[in-house]
Amino acid sequence: MSSNAGSSSAVVVGAGVIGLTTAVLMAERGYDVRVVAAQAPLQTTSVVASAMVGPNLFPEATPPFEWERRGREAFTRLAEETGSGVTLRRGALVARQPPPFPMTLDGRPIDTVDDGSLPEGFGWGFRTVTPVVDMRAYLRFLLARLDAAGGRVEIRRLSSLTEAAREAPVVMNCSGLGARELAGVAVRPVRGQHVVVANPGIEEFFMESPFGPSWISFWPHGDRVVLGSTAARDDSDTAPREQEVHEIVARCAQVDPRFADASVLEVQVGLRPEREEGVHLAVQEVAGSTCVHNVGHGGSGVSQSWGTVEAALELLDDALASR
Repeated sequence: MSSNAGSSSAVVVGAGVIGLTTAVLMAERGYDVRVVAAQAPLQTTSVVASAMVGPNLFPEATPPFEWERRGREAFTRLAEETGSGVTLRRGALVARQPPPFPMTLDGRPIDTVDDGSLPEGFGWGFRTVTPVVDMRAYLRFLLARLDAAGGRVEIRRLSSLTEAAREAPVVMNCSGLGARELAGVAVRPVRGQHVVVANPGIEEFFMESPFGPSWISFWPHGDRVVLGSTAARDDSDTAPREQEVHEIVARCAQVDPRFADASVLEVQVGLRPEREEGVHLAVQEVAGSTCVHNVGHGGSGVSQSWGTVEAALELLDDALASR
């Protein structure tokens, strides 16, 4: 991409994990980048993401498999960088019943747990090591990289992508739910609530599948643990719900009783930007500027961030080369 950058300017719309990752890569490759967003990075949905990267359970030879693969590689490298907020953690993914079809892990057969160590009520599962991300630390890390590369963030609300296109010849639309108004992309909110508790001694993550309106999950981040999870489609209410707090803690305490008495530090609510058809990656000319859309990640924004951003930049390269 650097061959097309030179001193070109670009506006990245959105300051969540997709927008910041896009801005960092573009700035480090030579673009004069401005991130324009209605919300500051630490106020976006990304900051309350559970942020477990993978493991990659998508079928091989599909775009999501490749996005997850790239993400796992990128975050595994970032785990070695001080201050990134990324750690490699061991944990379990479990289900009440065995899946009705063969599953692979990163394209390889899964070694399921059959030693009787699964929690009561779960009949299938496996253990693995995967990156887990402290999103507050990680977003600050991305902001520092962006600043070091000469990029900047402006907090203001755009009325349309045409407004952004008047400011730069390249526009990267990473606006999440904002893409409904800005670009007419059919994304819908999926409300999620997490409960953050003081860590009672948890070292491993835990994730139940398949996902429905609610499921058991927890991810340790040093002295705190993020408990989840819920998914309410077409629900835009960002106010915490006390009943859900009790339900989430109670479910997690079924797996590890230490959570029953853990101190609640914070309740987090975020609206995942989901698109029925999956991630929207496309190029469009807007008011004479080249615009690349990268929206609709649902609950996979963090794990697929590096993969979809690289794919979006490849689309940009191709579009600019053909002009």
